[in-house]
Amino acid sequence: MGSGDMSKTRSRGAPTVAQVALIGLFVTALVTAQVTASKVLAFELPISLPVTGARLALPGAALAYALTFLASDCYTELYGRRAGQIVVNVGFVLNFVVLGLVWSTIAAPAADPSAAGQFETVLGASTNIVLGSLLAYIVSQNWDVIVFHRIREYTGAEMLWLRNIASTASSQAIDTVIFVSVAFAIAPAILGVGAVLPTDVLLSLMIGQYLLKFLIALLDTPVVYAIVSVVRSREGLVADDTHSV
Repeated sequence: MGSGDMSKTRSRGAPTVAQVALIGLFVTALVTAQVTASKVLAFELPISLPVTGARLALPGAALAYALTFLASDCYTELYGRRAGQIVVNVGFVLNFVVLGLVWSTIAAPAADPSAAGQFETVLGASTNIVLGSLLAYIVSQNWDVIVFHRIREYTGAEMLWLRNIASTASSQAIDTVIFVSVAFAIAPAILGVGAVLPTDVLLSLMIGQYLLKFLIALLDTPVVYAIVSVVRSREGLVADDTHSV
């Protein structure tokens, strides 16, 4: 077997470092978002904004979850829409694996009962938050991949910045509205678990979370360019060779 045949065999049989790294970043950020979602963060602002006032409130998972969009956008740009959607949908299933492992550990007998309560408080996300995050995830992540690829059909390999910002900004808006509405209003009202937050608080959470996510979408565009450029040069990928499907 010649060196060319061996190279083709390796490329077909084994994932590249970039593929493993991007999927690893996606899964790491996704798991981190699951276990940090229940903490509500508050940031003081130098100015007062409509609805939110001088303080931005947002779920603790906002930063980690925003990184999943960076990873999925890079993956979709490099390997195509179908590959991106596979990662997103497999990630959705893995959410249930994470939840199962966490809750089975919570349910198992503890050597120190006092520490068990603290463990459950930290890692035991409420049912409302789980429902909100999973529904928001499956809708917004698939929307992100679809919009990213649809814009690419019109722009070709150019204007990566437009694909990154437009797909992430729109999908983050969808994600934010679904998550906050379900986790803090719809699920509590239907299930009778937890309090339904007032409308002004819901709007404040939505605005705070979305502003952070949109800012990250703007700031991560150079990072997306850098990752895509480095991977293409190392793997010898052509800008249009993964987007025929």
